[in-house]
Amino acid sequence: MRYRCLVLDHDDTCVDSTRKVNYPQFQTMLAALRPGLRITEDEFIGYCCDPGFYGMCREVLHYTDDELERHIDNWKAYLKTHRAPFFDGIPELIRRQKAEGGIVCVISHSYENTIRPLYDHFGVTQPDVVFGAEYPDEQRKPNPFPLRELMRLYDLEASEILVVDDMPLGLTMARACGVDFAAAAWYGMPGFIREKLAGNCDYFFETVEELSAVQFGA
Repeated sequence: MRYRCLVLDHDDTCVDSTRKVNYPQFQTMLAALRPGLRITEDEFIGYCCDPGFYGMCREVLHYTDDELERHIDNWKAYLKTHRAPFFDGIPELIRRQKAEGGIVCVISHSYENTIRPLYDHFGVTQPDVVFGAEYPDEQRKPNPFPLRELMRLYDLEASEILVVDDMPLGLTMARACGVDFAAAAWYGMPGFIREKLAGNCDYFFETVEELSAVQFGA
């Protein structure tokens, strides 16, 4: 293994969630809570990039706390019947990482109790630890808290970790801790995000196979 620990984002890095699940659900709730407002898929991805999903809810949609709670509750219910598939190669990557004694961490803006059931449903090896949206705003990426906590829990040096994410939020978090960062572009990364990441990361992977080749040398 090149890196003892792989830190994986969940949505659009491990699973094909925005196009298959999150954006369709978002449209449903947008129609219910902000009828007449239209946000395209690319705009949705852009807002999830900056200012982030929760920032979008507050700064763009101007949700009240009750509306945000209603949206999240609907999303959690939606996930019980609409399951985003893992990208080809991700289950094998995680299985090999664990089989060779490595650590797998997920740092995501989804909730741990929506992430882990997806691993079980598709028979994918569970990550060792998940830092999700159940943490308060100030402890979610891009804040370095989850990465620093991971390093403390597993006695990891920065050089032993690779953060893999499709968004600049992961890059900001990684750089704050001196950790290598890989952009995950295999979901069909929009050009405006590609421009933000290209040239600013340690690796830019178009396929999961490219990530596996760096991690395992084959």
